[in-house]
Amino acid sequence: MLRYFAIIVVFCSCSITLPKQFVEKAAQRTKGSDFYAQALQMQWKQRDSFAVERVLLGEIPPFLRKLKKIDVSIIDSSSGKLVKATYFVTADYISVGTKKDWARIPLTPIAGQKIADSFNCFLPTKKMVDDIYKAAKVKLTPVPMYIYRDSSITMWQHHLIIEGQRKQRKGLIAGIKKDVVISGKISRSDKPNRVAIYGWHLPNGKPIQPLYTGHVNWYADYSHGIRLVYRKIKVNGKWMDYTDVLKHPILHKLICNEEYCDFYRY
Repeated sequence: MLRYFAIIVVFCSCSITLPKQFVEKAAQRTKGSDFYAQALQMQWKQRDSFAVERVLLGEIPPFLRKLKKIDVSIIDSSSGKLVKATYFVTADYISVGTKKDWARIPLTPIAGQKIADSFNCFLPTKKMVDDIYKAAKVKLTPVPMYIYRDSSITMWQHHLIIEGQRKQRKGLIAGIKKDVVISGKISRSDKPNRVAIYGWHLPNGKPIQPLYTGHVNWYADYSHGIRLVYRKIKVNGKWMDYTDVLKHPILHKLICNEEYCDFYRY
């Protein structure tokens, strides 16, 4: 656990220096194309486990290691003062591979939470997804696919389509996936074990996917993405844990715009 916390400290200082153990393993990393070649023979649970294993070994593309800054603000209704906050997110969705051969991997919220915990992160809220889209340097038009939505081959094909759209552009990217999010609708659903998804913004800024909790929490398809958010948020210059921000009667509005903001993790 400590080694992953060290990685996040490196992220937030805007340094790309990697821990020694990851540099030593670089030549042995699973490539993105190899991941999907193996995943073709797997059921969803095996694919999930395989992805988590690779990610926790540090087999992610280097650009994911440098988190991007998102600035937000609100007016404190009790004082009328401006409250500013900054949080840090991955530039893209969880991926496996090397600098030259990597691939985005849709995951269940359970797998996504395991990765988030290991990297001292959490999954975004609906509001954060909107704010990330606004801040994105690379905004791409969503590309829906309609058959074999939860198959590995469709996930791989969708990744390749996105890369064709991206055309080597770099920076915070959005508009390419629906985000797996934390939401108060999860704990209030009349059905157990749900996943909340939201986003996939069109060029006009409107999301294709409204906040939705209709899928069970073991479901993931090609359109889903796991974006990590560092769990410490700087509010008016002071670091706060995201759970404390969400619990605060005023400050929660910085990162959550739902009626209930009390669901913190899967």
